[in-house]
Amino acid sequence: MKPYRVSLVLLLLVAYLGVQALTGERGLLSGRARDDLLTQRETELAALSEQRRDLETRVRYLRADSLSKDLLEERARAVLGFSDPRDYVIRVSSETASQAVHSAHS
Repeated sequence: MKPYRVSLVLLLLVAYLGVQALTGERGLLSGRARDDLLTQRETELAALSEQRRDLETRVRYLRADSLSKDLLEERARAVLGFSDPRDYVIRVSSETASQAVHSAHS
């Protein structure tokens, strides 16, 4: 019975490695899941890159050498919570605003 033990262990090892090669995290059958995750991460990267460009533009306009009065007034009103009596104030969540930006660029 002893020679069969080695064969049985090797057979189980080959079976385990075969199953992992097909269904493991980097297996042949999990390629679709990796592609979906990659697409999701690329979309997230694009959104964050757009947000970064927007923030860099805002920072550039708030520097002392190129101060934009309109942007400064907008930020002061947002931070302090003030508005001109003639203004229409529409508050949106940041998620809704980012969706509007993405739909405008599409």
